[in-house]
Amino acid sequence: MMFTHADGNPILNLDDDQSWRLLEGTKHGRLVVTVAGEPDIFPVNYAVGDRKLYLRTAPGNKLAELTINSKVLLEADGILADEAWSVVLRGTARVLDNSADIAAAESLGLKSWVPTLKDFYVEIEPVSLSGRHFQFGEQPEREF
Repeated sequence: MMFTHADGNPILNLDDDQSWRLLEGTKHGRLVVTVAGEPDIFPVNYAVGDRKLYLRTAPGNKLAELTINSKVLLEADGILADEAWSVVLRGTARVLDNSADIAAAESLGLKSWVPTLKDFYVEIEPVSLSGRHFQFGEQPEREF
């Protein structure tokens, strides 16, 4: 087990350090953006640096939408044979436009998964972070 649960509770709320450790070890998730009340979701790979998330993207809906509304959410999770976890990061996205910020993002070694040009770096500054760890098991019987 990744984490110890107290009192046999199958759900554990993770602290920030535990959640960051999971984000740093995963490198992929789903980015949620919202424009005019309409949500959109994109699979992304990312890198972590100084407790911020960085991703690369090309011109398109994702870039346009996070530019219009910089409030974003990223969810990452993992599922194993007998346990699972989920981390949700709410934050503010910004497209990096100065050479020092871009160089810092590039130093994280973030590579695109697919062989397409992704010339834009995006930084997500966290506003809040929450994580949960789950131990799998049988549903208990209801007591009457």
